[in-house]
Amino acid sequence: MPATPPLIRTVAAVIHDDQGRVLLVRKQGSTTFIQPGGKREPGEDALTTLARELHEELGVQLIEGSAVRLGEFESDAVNEPGRRVRGEAYAVRIDGIPVASAEIAELAWLAPQAPFAVPVAPLSAEHILPAWRALRD
Repeated sequence: MPATPPLIRTVAAVIHDDQGRVLLVRKQGSTTFIQPGGKREPGEDALTTLARELHEELGVQLIEGSAVRLGEFESDAVNEPGRRVRGEAYAVRIDGIPVASAEIAELAWLAPQAPFAVPVAPLSAEHILPAWRALRD
């Protein structure tokens, strides 16, 4: 019996604008949009990871004290077939204008509910964005 692949653990951000839209990103080589964020480096806590990833991927700064934990959610990984991803999600505010950098190929500002104008990962569509809508409402 094959071993179960290890769970991919990430930290994800919900960033919204004044129109109530949320920012999603598409990595190079992928067709699916996900929340900005990424994997922890050794010794990092969740918010340190999020601040680093937002700076590397989007060129923005996480506003200290703005993070509100939405929860921890699990779903199928879209960029690594056969694997599961568990994302710890936070609603955050940022300083700066997001620009696709590093491995990010494209940004999309979308209404936080289906139907979406682009393909959205199950972790975002089924878990993170509903948690954000519940917090907002």
